[in-house]
Amino acid sequence: MSDQRPNIIFLVNDNQAYYRYGWDDGIVPARPHFDRLVREGVNFERAYTACPLCTPARRTMITGLFPHNHGFLTLEEDENSTEHDEGILFDMLAEQGYRNYYYGKWHTGPGTAHDYGCTGFSYPGFGNPYITPEYKAYCEARGMEVASFNVEHVVWEPVAPDKPDPGPGYRCEMDHLHPHVTGLLETPADTHESFFIANLVCEKLRELAASDDGRPFFFHVDFWGPHVPYLVSPEYFMMYKPEQIEEYGSFRDDLSGKPEVWHKEMNVPMGRDNRLIIPSPLPWGEWQRIMAYVYAHVTQVDAAGGIILDELDRLGLAEDTLVVWTTDHGDPIGSHGGHWAKEAFLSEEVLAIPAVMRWPGHIAPGQVRQDLISNVDFPVTMLDAAGTSFTGPVDGCSLLDILLAERAGETEPWREGIVCETHGHHGEPVVGRALVTDRYKYATYKYLDIPDYADFTSTPERMEELYDLQGDPYQLHNLVDDAAHRDVVADLRARLSAWQGRTADPVSLD
Repeated sequence: MSDQRPNIIFLVNDNQAYYRYGWDDGIVPARPHFDRLVREGVNFERAYTACPLCTPARRTMITGLFPHNHGFLTLEEDENSTEHDEGILFDMLAEQGYRNYYYGKWHTGPGTAHDYGCTGFSYPGFGNPYITPEYKAYCEARGMEVASFNVEHVVWEPVAPDKPDPGPGYRCEMDHLHPHVTGLLETPADTHESFFIANLVCEKLRELAASDDGRPFFFHVDFWGPHVPYLVSPEYFMMYKPEQIEEYGSFRDDLSGKPEVWHKEMNVPMGRDNRLIIPSPLPWGEWQRIMAYVYAHVTQVDAAGGIILDELDRLGLAEDTLVVWTTDHGDPIGSHGGHWAKEAFLSEEVLAIPAVMRWPGHIAPGQVRQDLISNVDFPVTMLDAAGTSFTGPVDGCSLLDILLAERAGETEPWREGIVCETHGHHGEPVVGRALVTDRYKYATYKYLDIPDYADFTSTPERMEELYDLQGDPYQLHNLVDDAAHRDVVADLRARLSAWQGRTADPVSLD
C-alpha cells in the first residue's frame, strides 16, 4: 500500500429498500451515481447490516463492533451508554492527522458528531434538517422557500404523534423527520434534505481544496433518505410508472411457519392492534403507487450523492479519495404480507444492504464480489486505508485484505458466514440472531420474560427458521423442521454458537 493517506468520503443512506426490489424482473430503482462507483470500484453483492435498526447499526459503523459489544441496542440514546467505547473512528483518524467532518443524520448515540471532534452539520437523535437554522439560511441564500410537500398517503404509527392530513402545503415541523407519508415536493429539488446536505458538503470541499494544507480529510455524510417519509421531487417520481412495478415476491406471504416476530406491524392500516393484517388491506395497485415513491426516493438520494462525486471530480480530488457508499440497514416495505416498517424480524429485506467502494490506483475497478461482508467491516477498512487501526478489539475485518493484490495469500481465509442481531424494536422484548452463509440463512429468536410485556412472553411454537436463499430467495418456506435439512440446521446452530463464543455475545438463545 502507498504511504499516501487517502481522503475518505463515507456516504450513508438510511433505511434503503434494496433486496430484490426490481433486481429480478421489472423496474429497477435507478441509481446512476452509485452504479458509476460500481464501474469504477468494487460492488459487494452480499453485504449485510450488523443490526436492522438505526442507532445500533450506526454505532457499529464508528466502532467496528457488533451491538452486543458496543452496547447500543435500542434507538433511544438515553437507554445506551458509551462505557464500552475503547476507540471511535473519528478519534483514530484525528490521531493520523485527518480533519473530520460530519454532515447529516446522527442517531448514533448521545450528543452529536460535534462531541466527537467533528465539524459540520449534526443534531441530536433522529433530527429534522428542515427546522434547523442552517437549512433556513441555506434556502434564504438561494432565494428559495423552505420545502413543502403535497402529501398523498398517510400511514399512522400510534407511538408517533406526527400524522399530517393529505393535501398540499405540508411542512414537517416536528423535532424528528418521521411522518409515515408519501408526497411530492412543491419547491425546487435543492430544497430537499439530501440536496441540502450534498451542497453543504460541496461548500466545505471547495474550501478545503482552496486551502490545500496537505492534511487528508474524512467526511461522514448521512442522508435522512430514503427512509420514510417518502417525500420526493416530481421529476424523480415521474421516472416511474406505478402500474409497471411488479408485485413483490413475498407480498402475499401469509407468514405460516414463521416465528411470531414476523407478525408485528404497528402502522395503520397495514396493522391492527400491533399485528399485521393478512391479506393486506391495501391492494397491490395502491402499493404500486407507494413503491413508486420509494423508488423515486432512492433515485433522488442517489442524485444527491452524485452532486458530491461530481464535485470531487471538478476539484481534482477524486484520484486521492477513498469513497465508501452504503446504508445502515434495509427496508421491508411491501414485503411478507405487506409490511410498512421494520420490527424485530430478520428478513433479507431489512438485513441486505448495498455497498460499493472506490479507491483509484488501489482497488481494481469493475469488480463484483460475493464475499459475505458487514457494515461492521467499514470502519476497520477505512482506518486500514488511513494506516491505522482501533486500539481495542474489533469484530470487523478490513476489506482491503481481499481487495489489495499485494495482500493475496498473506491473510486468513475470508469468513464463510455473517451474523446479524436484533434486540427488539418498539419495546418488544425479543432478542435474535441470524447466520447467513453462501446459501442458507438460519435465525433464532427468544422472548424475554418481562412482566410489563405479558402479551409477548408466551413461547411461540416456532422460534427458529431456515431458508434456502438460492431456491427460495423470498424466504417463503421455513425449512427448520424439514428432515432433509436436519444436518444443515445442526451445523448452523453450532456455527452460530461458536460465533457467540468468539465475539463474547452474552445473549442466551436456548
